[in-house]
Amino acid sequence: MTKRLPRRSLQVELNRGTRAWTPAATRMGIWATAALGRQAAGRELSVRIVGCAESRRLNKRWRNIDKPTNVLSFPTQDPNASARAALRRATKLPGAPLGDLVMCAPLVRDEALEQGKSITAHWAHLVVHGTLHLIGYDHELGKRERYRMERREIRVLRELGFGNPYASAAP
Repeated sequence: MTKRLPRRSLQVELNRGTRAWTPAATRMGIWATAALGRQAAGRELSVRIVGCAESRRLNKRWRNIDKPTNVLSFPTQDPNASARAALRRATKLPGAPLGDLVMCAPLVRDEALEQGKSITAHWAHLVVHGTLHLIGYDHELGKRERYRMERREIRVLRELGFGNPYASAAP
């Protein structure tokens, strides 16, 4: 049975700050579009691929965590409005920029290998995960929100033909 993938209606701008392997922008667009559903129509997403040093600097600056991270999400916001109101407006405006993802390619690769997952499946998961953060999902707000976000990730990834990213890999 062939999986029906969503039409790519999201524009992805890919900016590489490292030579590490990454999936193509078109694949990232398919994954992000699947996460967004109807909210993807006519939207724009910027993805910057970085190494561990840049990821660490950004994570320290924006989250006060002094280590690299696999994905950082920066929703587009209107500086003249509250963050919550700007996020609600931005996710409903066709053609409006959605935000930025910063992804650490070496860390994504290493995590996939450590977890016994395919590198492509892990990239898909993190693009979906980061994209959901851009539209207001936040697993750090508590157990209920984490469960809500994980359920959506699992469903989206299954629709794309990937397994549950939270299931333990066989030893």
